[in-house]
Amino acid sequence: MPEIDKDKVVGVLNRILEAELAGVVRYTHHSFLVFGFGRIPIVSWLREQADESLLHAQQVGEWITTLGSYPSLAIGPLLDSLKYDIAAILRESLESERRALDLYRELLSLVETRSVALEEFARQMILAEEMHAAEVDKMLRKPGDVATFAGRPS
Repeated sequence: MPEIDKDKVVGVLNRILEAELAGVVRYTHHSFLVFGFGRIPIVSWLREQADESLLHAQQVGEWITTLGSYPSLAIGPLLDSLKYDIAAILRESLESERRALDLYRELLSLVETRSVALEEFARQMILAEEMHAAEVDKMLRKPGDVATFAGRPS
């Protein structure tokens, strides 16, 4: 089994760490901005997403230190459309999920056939992020609309 390029892998892991930490901040911030009749379940869902992002960040940070490197202290870009309706928040969430998926796929491409453990981790994270993006896509659809939201103009 060929060895991983540790510097490249850690670079991607640090970008993932920064993106997941940005997710914690973004989901928490958005949870403050939900108003109306559906506030309670939506706030709960947003805070669950923040918790999940924190868990992912912790897992990634552990991988970085397992590889003998230093985890980034930076936080990734925070998208903010300055629109606080639920649809805008969900569209931002979907965009962030797509970016995270790209990073996890990049990680997979670097470790595939080189590290069973990192490959399995990357695949599990891709699964989790794809399922989350699919859920957000469904939340963005109008009731009774079967066609996916992704790919539609916003």
